[in-house]
Amino acid sequence: MVTRCPASCRRFDVRGILKGRVHYDAILIVSFGGPEGPDDVLPFLENVLRGRNVPRERMLEVASHYQHFGGKSPINDSCRALIAALRQQLESEGPRLPVYWGNRNWHPLLPDTLRQMAADGVRRAIAFATSAYASYSSCRQYIENIEAARVAAGPDAPAVDKLRPFFDHPLFIEATTDRVRAALGRRPGARLVFTAHSIPVSMAATCDYEKQLRHTAGRVAEASGQGEWDLVWQSRSGPPGQPWLEPDIGSHLRELAGRGVRDVVAAPIGFLSDHLEVLYDLDVEAAQVAAGLGVHFLRAETVGTHPAMVEMIRQLAAGRLAAPGPDACPDACCPGPARRG
Repeated sequence: MVTRCPASCRRFDVRGILKGRVHYDAILIVSFGGPEGPDDVLPFLENVLRGRNVPRERMLEVASHYQHFGGKSPINDSCRALIAALRQQLESEGPRLPVYWGNRNWHPLLPDTLRQMAADGVRRAIAFATSAYASYSSCRQYIENIEAARVAAGPDAPAVDKLRPFFDHPLFIEATTDRVRAALGRRPGARLVFTAHSIPVSMAATCDYEKQLRHTAGRVAEASGQGEWDLVWQSRSGPPGQPWLEPDIGSHLRELAGRGVRDVVAAPIGFLSDHLEVLYDLDVEAAQVAAGLGVHFLRAETVGTHPAMVEMIRQLAAGRLAAPGPDACPDACCPGPARRG
């Protein structure tokens, strides 16, 4: 089902107000997508992994992680909650643009959403991708997905301009800091460990993904009063011989335990909401590793619908309306890793 704004919201036409500027008719939330039930899991994963060199055994292993939670990912419900909060904020503070939602890998799929937008008369939209950092898979690939969806949707599909990664936006830092402070308040003196999805070293070499994560982690740690902290990685999915960013959270927990650390707060700053990788890779696997080591492990909440996060999206959209272009991704940002053969 395509999620769209109520008719009362769609009547607002920004083109009649912003003379002489690029005109935007809507905001498009673009996310990864996730299965909504057990029968969706394998088709969803096949969409995700199409064209990638991931062993089938790994795909089936990840499928079992979804089945651990009844075959449903929380990501779609998280998107619905974010969109509801954003609509309320736009209604209150403006700009009163309709909000649509399309996913990369599962329903509502981007081509279907763009067809609906075209039918509603949308001609140009601002896209907010639910990823704060720049890498091929978290930035450039979204741009490619949007363009492919526009082609699939047909000649009437609206133009779509993606907003830049927002890792350094003050309101994102504020929301993340609030989540970290809340967790540290429950475990005073715990070691602060930031986590993010690992990516291949070859991909990391073509972008600022790691640099941006370290920047965000440093600002959040400082704002949280933490002089010492770590950035580690989780959820790698490539073949064993392919180098990915390390250390993995499990290995790092073992290293910390060997140094006598007994309390850890893990802050998944690489994720905006509770993806399966957060619920399983941290709340299940990493927590089990920590328990076996005698380490108390507490996971900070993701930013989700934190009011500062919602206001940040509104501000980014309003900023694009006021001054189109400066926050756009460069044409050559985040290229894909070089492929052999």
